[in-house]
Amino acid sequence: MNDFVTNREAQADAADDQGSSRVDLSETLPMHLAGLRFDQALAEMFPQYSRSRLAAWIKSGAATLNGRSMRPKDAVLGGEKVCIAAQLEAVSRDRPEAIALEVLHEDEHLFVINKPAGLVVHPGAGRPGGTLVNALLHRDARLEHLPRAGIVHRLDKDTSGALLVARTLEAHTALVAMLAERAIHRQYEAVVQGVIVAGGTIDAPMDRHPTDRLRRAVREDGRPAVTHFRVRDRYRAHSLVECRLETGRTHQIRVHMQHRRFPIVGDPLYGGGLRLPKQAGEALIATLRGFRRQALHAEQLSFDHPFGGATVTARAPRPADLAALIGALAKDRDEAAS
Repeated sequence: MNDFVTNREAQADAADDQGSSRVDLSETLPMHLAGLRFDQALAEMFPQYSRSRLAAWIKSGAATLNGRSMRPKDAVLGGEKVCIAAQLEAVSRDRPEAIALEVLHEDEHLFVINKPAGLVVHPGAGRPGGTLVNALLHRDARLEHLPRAGIVHRLDKDTSGALLVARTLEAHTALVAMLAERAIHRQYEAVVQGVIVAGGTIDAPMDRHPTDRLRRAVREDGRPAVTHFRVRDRYRAHSLVECRLETGRTHQIRVHMQHRRFPIVGDPLYGGGLRLPKQAGEALIATLRGFRRQALHAEQLSFDHPFGGATVTARAPRPADLAALIGALAKDRDEAAS
């Protein structure tokens, strides 16, 4: 690690003590950056901030070189004093709400929460409140300064499980980069229709459905999408699978499993009709018909902490409705075999 990284972290800690609404940094520009554009040099010196944010600070005069305002394209010589004195503006205009959250991991940089099924992540048209964003802003007011209130990735409304949230601008930048680099490992559990013989990998590009704006679809001209899956258990007409995301497209697991003709139980967009084992008992029929969401749970997140490097593994316990569904399927299988 270079020297200015150590100094930067100490100053970031001091900013945290003051409420983390300001950024005040002062460093000597290393000689090996001589000849670069000012915005490029800042990106090398302060990788904890996004390039777009650094460029905005240059243009506003918050980032200076030897006390002078510069243009992003101006070349640097090396050895100059770089100062950033910026007030973090509130990004979120949503109101904090006292909504209970189960926290799986928490430190000064980030936390992982266990999102319950049915909780919408972001406010939107017709849903101004009662969302995860509102709950997060109540838990940590500093999140109003972060894009998406610090949320690094998303879960669908009716998908339960582990969700990663950054608490500082530096952590948000680092975690978003790690996600893009596939350095955050996301593991899911799903109950699908049909009996799967063996696991495998689904490598099928995805994009918006050509006619339905609410859906995604496998398309040859889509963005790369890769899902690895293995069978954990088999029932008479269903399977319990573990899915690991290599990419993170919207509805990826739901679309990929439907593409393989093993749609997720209860999925209102991709699930198809209800499938029942032959001579299914009333209890199983009632359980399957009463399961009104996709049977998909984000059970584990694992990654190397961006500040310190220790491995963080957060596991979300299986929710009660999914446990009841799995139990009913296992009981039906065992009773049929006896």
